[in-house]
Parts: sequence; C-alpha cells; structure tokens
Amino acid sequence: MSQEHHNSPLYRLTNLSARHSGGTRDYALQGLDLQLDAGEQVAVIGPSGAGKTTLLATLSLGHKQDSGSFEAFGAQPWSLGDAARHALRSRLFLAPQTPPLPPRQRVVTAVLAARLPQWSLWQALVSLARPADPEAAFRALSRFNLGDKLYSRVDRLSGGERQRCGLARLLLSSAQALLVDEPLSALDPALSQLTLATLQQEAAERKALLVCSLHQVDLALNHFPRIIALKNGRIFFDLPREQVTQAMIDELYLGEKAPANSPQPEDLSTKLAVGACR
Repeated sequence: MSQEHHNSPLYRLTNLSARHSGGTRDYALQGLDLQLDAGEQVAVIGPSGAGKTTLLATLSLGHKQDSGSFEAFGAQPWSLGDAARHALRSRLFLAPQTPPLPPRQRVVTAVLAARLPQWSLWQALVSLARPADPEAAFRALSRFNLGDKLYSRVDRLSGGERQRCGLARLLLSSAQALLVDEPLSALDPALSQLTLATLQQEAAERKALLVCSLHQVDLALNHFPRIIALKNGRIFFDLPREQVTQAMIDELYLGEKAPANSPQPEDLSTKLAVGACR
C-alpha cells in the first residue's frame, strides 16, 4: 500500500535493497519503492529490526544500497565524487538515537558543531576555544528546555538531555531533509510532546522534509500526516494516518512485544478524530 505523489521528490527509492551494516549477508531493506517530498512530515514505525534505522542511514547517505536505485535531491549520490557527495550531505541532517557528542566538550560547542559544514577550518578551530555564536546555541537549547545546560560538559548530561542536545544541533543546521531516529526513547511524556512539536514547527517553517522513526505508535498517529510501516525490511504500508486501522497495527506487530504507549483498539478512532498538532 503506498501513497500517490506529484511533487518533485527530495528522495526516490526504486526496488532498493540494503544489507545490515557490519558486512552481514542479511538484508535490512528489501525491494523498497518510496518517494519523499519537500515539506512532508512522515513517521516511520515498525517492530525492532524492521529496518527503520537502516532506512534513515540510507537517506542520510551513510549507507550505500546493495541494489536498486536511490536518488536524493535529484542526484544519484553514489555516482558522484566524494566532494560532490559531501556537498549533498550538507543539505540533510541525521539525528541518531544516540548522538555522537564528544563527552568532554561543552554543550555550546557540541551544538554549534552543526554549523561546521558552513565554516572554514579556521572558523571551526576558533569556535572550539571561543564559541562563535553562543546566543544561537542558547536559543536552540531553550526550545528543548535545555538553556541552563549551555556551558555544561556533555558527560554531565543525562541520556535524555544528550538526545535533546543532539536535536538542538538540528535547529542550527540549514538542512532541507531532517532525519530523526527514535528521538523520544529517553524522554518522559511531556518532553516527548515538546520535542515533537519543536521538530515539526522547525520543519514547517523551513518547508523541510521531516522523517522521524518512532517506537510510540500513538504519537506517530497523532502527530504525523503520513505513516510508513516497515516489517522485515519491507514496506508493510504507506498511508495517510486516517487510513491506518487498528487491524493494520496489530498485524504489523504480530508476534512482537507491544510498543510502548501503543493505542488500545478502542482508543484508535478517538485519537485519529482528535488529529495532529499540524
């Protein structure tokens, strides 16, 4: 099941397959046909091991497909030279579930690292000693309730604070494709709502594509207009949220432990009727 699209896509995947990282023979993604357009806000759901993280790694040009066609921003990235592919990467931002933040670095410096693609080597070195734009870092952190951690060391942050610090970097990027992997795994319900609202507001303001993998099915259905479900490396369904039924969710997670905060059957129609934040 898939959606129809008519805009010029940011991404087009045709019969794409990709193995798991680490050189295993198993495929994490198999035969994917997928189009993602500028301005879309998409949730990716599915059981553990379904291929969600590999899909985001592929979209972020961090993982080359084994077969099929992959286009990003109108180009075939793996046919480009290293410099051209690096330039293409500057147009997207991947926020992994565990952000790679240097533990001894101050938060302000870690957040401002989002601007490295726009800086010369000299600007980057100077900013290590004297942060180039601490006000911008403070504003980004404040949107995730982290303004008071501006000059803390990264290794003094909790897991949830590190997650939000990584997302604050996203706000300082100039990316037009925002790829976010399980951003709520270490957050309480109130912070989860704040985080999703902030990400969606930022994406809407810059008319960027937002692709967010989520373990929380209820939040995916309440916040995102389009839901892509992966199972065993394949697209199980790709639908507007209004067309997603509880039977589909049950079949998607059949044989799996129920995801945290998953809506109960009697709640699903109510949740869909309430609608999303946008």
